[in-house]
Parts: sequence; structure tokens; C-alpha cells
Amino acid sequence: MAATTHNFSVIGTPQPRVEDHRHLHAVARFVADIECVGCREVAFLRSPVAHGVLNGIEVPSWVDADCIWTAARVDAVAKPIESRLLRKEFNFAPLPLLASAKVRYVGELLAAVAAASRAEAEDIAEALQADISPLPAVTDAWREFHSPTLPLHETLASNVVMQFGRTIGDAACFDDPALRRVTKRFRMERVLASPMEGRGCLAMMDPKTGQLIVYASHQRPHLLRSFLAEQLHGMQESDIRVIVPDVGGGFGAKSNFYPEELIVAAMTLATGKPHRWAEDRYEHFVGSNHSRQHEHEITACFDASGRIHGVAAKVIVDSGAYSSRTSTGAIEANMATNVMLGPYDIRNYRFEAISIFSNKTPVGPYRGVGRPAGCFAMERIVDEVAHALGMHPMDVRQKNIIPSTAFPYTSATGLYYDSGDYGQALQKAREHAERHWPIAGDGTGRFREGIGYAMYVEQAAHGTVEWHKRGSPLVYGHETARATLALDGSLVLDVGTLGHGQGHETSLAQIASELTGIPLHAIRVRQGDTDKAPYGMGSVASRSMVMAGGAVAAACRKLVAKAQRVGAGAMSCDVSEVSRQGTVFAGPDNASLSYAEIAQISLVQLHRLPVDIPPGMSEEAAYRPEVETGTFSYGVHAAHVRVDLYTGVVSVLDYAVVEDCGTVVNPMIVDGQVRGGVAQGIGQALYEELRYSEDGQPLSVTFGDYTIPSTLEVPRIEIIHMNTPSPFSEFGMKGMGEGGAVAPAATIANAVRNALYGLGVQVDSVPIRPDDLLEKILAAGEPA
Repeated sequence: MAATTHNFSVIGTPQPRVEDHRHLHAVARFVADIECVGCREVAFLRSPVAHGVLNGIEVPSWVDADCIWTAARVDAVAKPIESRLLRKEFNFAPLPLLASAKVRYVGELLAAVAAASRAEAEDIAEALQADISPLPAVTDAWREFHSPTLPLHETLASNVVMQFGRTIGDAACFDDPALRRVTKRFRMERVLASPMEGRGCLAMMDPKTGQLIVYASHQRPHLLRSFLAEQLHGMQESDIRVIVPDVGGGFGAKSNFYPEELIVAAMTLATGKPHRWAEDRYEHFVGSNHSRQHEHEITACFDASGRIHGVAAKVIVDSGAYSSRTSTGAIEANMATNVMLGPYDIRNYRFEAISIFSNKTPVGPYRGVGRPAGCFAMERIVDEVAHALGMHPMDVRQKNIIPSTAFPYTSATGLYYDSGDYGQALQKAREHAERHWPIAGDGTGRFREGIGYAMYVEQAAHGTVEWHKRGSPLVYGHETARATLALDGSLVLDVGTLGHGQGHETSLAQIASELTGIPLHAIRVRQGDTDKAPYGMGSVASRSMVMAGGAVAAACRKLVAKAQRVGAGAMSCDVSEVSRQGTVFAGPDNASLSYAEIAQISLVQLHRLPVDIPPGMSEEAAYRPEVETGTFSYGVHAAHVRVDLYTGVVSVLDYAVVEDCGTVVNPMIVDGQVRGGVAQGIGQALYEELRYSEDGQPLSVTFGDYTIPSTLEVPRIEIIHMNTPSPFSEFGMKGMGEGGAVAPAATIANAVRNALYGLGVQVDSVPIRPDDLLEKILAAGEPA
């Protein structure tokens, strides 16, 4: 199927983001900013022990017991959270709202405290004494899988969340004596999303409607409403209204359903008083979902030409103590093995995806979800194949990529790649690096420089087929939008997705302007209020622009078609004689009507409206793509690094990205997304790591011991755009919100390996710690 060629006037132009004004002028409103008379502020008592029996909680005599909420009190109002996957291999264990019998990670909720101020609530929470008898902790997923201990959840037979594997293609490939093999074990450490604004929620009763109103910093308002109604005893969805104000970043961490939101809602429902909780940074470190922490054992079977005939991979992921809803503890391993082969035409694949319960904070979505680790393992092994053969790593990539003539292409794991030119992307990245980044020495022998590459494929806008195939109880297969024309000719768009920094208010307006001709300043995008927006699945998995953009396009087409009908009736002509020319609908004999006039006819001048046309100018439409396997963006990253042989410190000197996300709606926003993702990927590659002791104590609970890159560590990032539109989406758009964060770990690791190639220093884990790297350098006999 060939992609459609479009001639755009608004789509593809770098329009300034309209949502930035309120942030730059400090008038944006977040959950913590909402004024609420008589609000009770909430603080939580959290477990200081990773694993143990909870014998009780001692409350000092000076504390009013009515302000304390323990498990029994909360459980009378709400049910424990259940995260399920419709797969027989998945092992389910409920997530208690407040622990009652056991604790399973440091940070697990034990009690909630409500007081007139947050400071008072924290003082009371700190005065509570939890009596916990410690038990041995599970802190090493690889070791736990190979040498199992007692299950952390008594209802389960082991600490395996899910174990699933397949052999695809020719199994004999893996034992073929004519092929060479490289086997490596790679590790990616546990990291944290770290948005500027932590999680938070405010619940209150509306005396007029009787509704429970929940303000939340969340990525999926409608699903949050559905979950609250499901969990709160005696509630139905019409009893609840969720409003998401401004959100200070999410990156996936705000897409799950957490106990804190449900507890705060339950406290308000039970008492009739408003309650608010705003996450502090320590709570984010121990309470918000973590991500990654993979160990991969991967083998590539290849011939003397560099052609890779097969890949075998074992992926073990530390999933933490519980499965989060809706992502589950299996999300990282399952995704990594599904996308492992990336852009390569490899038909023989053997994999095993293993997720393990441990005594750590539960794992959930963070920008990329499994793909950074899958990319890291695959792109590192491709470089090792090249090193084994004495070939340039990019020559090995060119030898194995999917040719542009093969699209649409079905991967060995069943992913249906829509379009692309991977060979051209590789060539552009290599040419840029070799032209602009000469490898230089400082004359002292202290520094070595290297260039590394990595390629990724980003599955985005997953449709019904993909979500159902994964066993998800929730299928994110559609989006809905409503377009409403006001009397003055301005346009309001209501959407069910939720922008939290991506620029949706600008880019969705661009789509509407393209189809209606209404200028951007006269278009407003509304989101985040479940009583106003049509039901939507929220913003996750790089789906918003394809899905919500498709819905906006469909609604606007319906609106324009109705405007033509209204215009034809008012001008006493056939609808075929009416055409839109900018913001005017022209008819015969030089007659014309503006959008404002058409809106007035349809709303307040019904004597001019034919009786067979319903009054009003509001049109709603759902978008469900005809091909429901998703879109596939892709890119090649290149990094130029310098390694200090005396300290082991790695500096990223230059960085470039060749990216292809199909039709670009707003180039400025795309560039911002790419650069932001790369910055987070540099953190994964060199700095960020959530460390734990053997007894399950977190050792990284502040930004003093969990380092994120600043502008000093992130170099200028050059972006080279390509454009192969998707044949399966509106306008050929592809999602691209996560791709920038997928490849940097592999890219930088390959660059460091290249810089130290002559020394035989291996780079098998990220972050690349200076002490570890220096130890390897010294073992190799350097520096002199």
C-alpha cells in the first residue's frame, strides 16, 4: 500500500506552542495550586523495611485517632487494586491499598494521615511506629530465577511474575556448525521518570451535583474515573468527575493507577471533607513506579559476510513487589523480547521473557517501555559481531536491515512495520559523523575518542490488534474528538487524550486548522475533564498524535460537511455548489457565508436553516485505523564520546539523530521531543541508577545520590529528518514521543567500546560508571 502524498499549508509548519505562555508567565495551575477551603492535607506512613511481617502500628496518645487511616478503615470503602493480564503464563497477586499483614518493599503504604496542613500530617506520620519483623529480601532477579527462594506472595508458587518463550523460524540455525557465534550478557539498571511535578490528587464532594470530583496529575483521566468507580464501594462512573489540570511531565509514570489516588478519594467519600496529597521527592523515589532493570543473555549466529542468521535471547527483569495497573510486572520483559530484532531482517529467533517479583518498588512504564533495553542488547551485539569480523559496525547493519522494498514488513515476532528506508537513515548518520566529527587526540595519551551508532524502531499508536494480542484487558484501539463551532466562528476541540508537555494544544489545533481553514488563534483545545471530553484512552505509548489527531481530523471533516449543507440551505443552492475557500463558504452568484454566519444560522437564526438539518454546529467522531497494528517510526543515533583514561569519566562531545516519524505536524515540537528523549537516554547511559542494598534498602532517594544530566552533560543534538509517511494513518503520521530515549544507551555504549577497542575493554552495562570503567582500563594496562 503506497502512502498518500499531501500538500499542507498548516501541518508541517513550526508553530510556537500556545500552551507555553501560561507556564512562562507562572499562571499555570497544578494540583498543588488549587485552592480548596477546609481541605485536609494527607501524608503517608511508608514501610522502612523491604520485607517483613507487619505486627501493628503504634499510635501515640496525643494523636487524634480519627485522623489515622489504616488498612481496615480504607478497605471498608475501597477494594485492593488488581492488575491482570489475559495470559495463562501470568501470575497475579493483588496490590493492597495499605499493608495489613506483610510489607514487601521500602516505601509501601502502611497508613494515611489527614490534618489541617501537610506539615502537621507529616509530623503525625513520623510519630507513628510500625512494628515489623524483618524477613529475607529478594533483591537479585537473575539469582532468584536460577536459585528460587520462598514466594513473596503466599498465593503464588514462586516469584515468577511471568515466564514466556518461543522459537521462531529454523531452530537448527542455533546449532549450525557453519555459523559463528557471539554471546554476551548485558545489564541495564533500574531508573526513575523524575518529572518536574510529582504525582498528586485532590478529592472533594460537589454539593450541587453530589459528584466526587478528583483533580489528579495523571495521563489518563477517563481510565482513572473508570478505575475509581470500579474500586470504590457503591460508586458508579456518573458519580465521579476527574479533572486533570496542568501536568508537570509524566513520561509514563503517571499512567498507572496508584493506591494514593484511591485512598484520597476514599477518605473524601467517607468523610465528605476534601483531601489532598502531593508527592514529595522522596515519595517519588520509593513510591512512583520504577523502570527497566534488565539482564539479557543474547547470542547472535552469523556468517563470514556479517549476515546474522539468528538471535537467541534470555531476558530477566526485576519487576518489584507488585504488578502495577494497568502495565503489570511483565511489561518490560515482554516488550523487550517482542521488539528485540528492531530494524533487522532476521527470521530465526529464540527468546525467553522472564519477570521476577522482588522486594523493590514496582516497575511500570517510563519513556520507551522495554525498548531501550531491547535496543541496548541488540545494538551492542551487532557491534560485537562487527568486531569479531573486523568490519565497520555500520557495514554489518547495512548487511542486515530490512530493505525499503520489503515494506509493509512482518517481523519474526509478528510486528507489522508500515514503511521506512532504513538504509538511507544509516547512510545519513554515518556521513554526518564522519564528516563533522574527526577523532582527535590531545597529545598526552590521557583521552580516547570514539563514535558509536545504534538504530531503533519505535512501535507507536498501537491499535486493537496489538493490545488484544498482548492480553491486555484494556484495548486502546480508538480515540474520539468533538469539534464545536461558536457563534463568532471560533472552534473548540474536546479530546480524550491528555497533553502533559508534548504540545497537544498546538499540534491538534494545526490539524483542525488544516481541514477547516480556521486560524490557529481562533482554535482552542480542551482536555482533561471527564465531564466535558469524550471518552478517551489518554496519552501513553506514543499514540496521541495518530489517534487523537485522526479523531480531530474526522470531526473537522464532519463539521465542514455540515457547514456546507447549512450554507447550501441558506444560499438556496445545491450542496455541490458550495466550496470552502479559507474561512468562507462560497456559493453561486458571488454569495458567501463565513463560519460565524453559518454558526449563527444553525443556532440562533433557525428560520434560515432547512428543517432537515439539525440545529447546532458540534460534531463528534471516533478514529479507529483500518490497519490496527500501529505505526513504526525509526531512527539512527550517533554519538561522539571522549573517555578519560585516568578517571574513567565519559563525556558526550557530539550527538546526532536521523529520525523518520512520517508526516511531521510541527517540526519544532518533534525536535523538542527528540532532544528531551536523548537527554533522558544520556542519563540512562551514564548517570542514572536506583541502587539497593542486599536487604532491600534503597540507596538512591535524593538527587544527591541519583544523578540526572543537566545542560552541562547534554551536548548540542543535531537532528536530520526523513519522511516516509505511514500508509495506515491519517496524513501518514507516526507516533514519535519515545524514540529519542530508546537508542542513547546503546549508542553511547558502542561509542565507548569503539574508543577503547584496542584495549579490549568491554562495555556490557549501563550506566557506565567511571569507577567500573577505570578498573577495566587499568586491568588492560592503561593508562601508562
